[in-house]
Amino acid sequence: MKILSIQSAVAFGHVGNSAAVFPLQRIGVEVLPVYTVNFSNHTGYGAWRGPMIDPSDVSEVIAGIEDRGVFPQIDVVLSGYQGGEGIGDVIIDTVARVKAANPRAIYSCDPVMGNAKSGCFVAPAIPILLRERVVPVADIITPNQFELGFLTETDPDTIESTLASADLARAMGPSTVLVTSVERPDRETDTIEMMVVTDAGAWIVQTPQLPMKANGSGDVTAALFTAHFTRTGDAADALARTASSVFDLLTKTLESGERELQLVESQEFYANPQMQFTSRQVR
Repeated sequence: MKILSIQSAVAFGHVGNSAAVFPLQRIGVEVLPVYTVNFSNHTGYGAWRGPMIDPSDVSEVIAGIEDRGVFPQIDVVLSGYQGGEGIGDVIIDTVARVKAANPRAIYSCDPVMGNAKSGCFVAPAIPILLRERVVPVADIITPNQFELGFLTETDPDTIESTLASADLARAMGPSTVLVTSVERPDRETDTIEMMVVTDAGAWIVQTPQLPMKANGSGDVTAALFTAHFTRTGDAADALARTASSVFDLLTKTLESGERELQLVESQEFYANPQMQFTSRQVR
């Protein structure tokens, strides 16, 4: 499998491509990383250095890959955090060209815009761009519950309302919606859930909610789920594998006392998930 991954990059820590590439490689995926920013560290620190890459330069890198005749071999285009408005146009154009070269290729979009605790943390135009232009051309989207609500102009907070919101998102274009954080009032104490909704049904997985905030964990989640689901077509299995791997990654990070994901130290959890969590069908 080959994945063209258009995301941010940081030198220190693990977000964007700096979070997604290694876990994908560890499960046997060939990754072609294209960077949208090249920062010293993620912006959660409040200070960083390095450039936001001009969309024309991002486009040039992708054109160079196309020149090598690789597009017919690409199975997935994956995108995450979009630093500026122009990157969306580059991604949309790239998806069209990859699919023209390989009609079986899919586009997986992580519509990064914010979360319930912090609100939106991207440029004001980005959420509108994602909702109106980017998400409609995606096959898979991986929003958190807050992002799903923005995309569909709803307020999902139960299994039923999250399913309804996911269906609204699927009506926009993508056939598969992975909701990476489902926090419902009636869930068991100190737990969190993920839900996937496809044409074949819907499944949910529940894990303990760890007392931590981990930048980049959503990027790992989107990457692993996309790869597993593309490889097998089994959404329930892909969900369980992803939840198992990411939970162990977060546990190791919490135990380390470090702020940054212990991405390399957790590599065995990607290659051989413990499968300690199972998916439950909810539709």
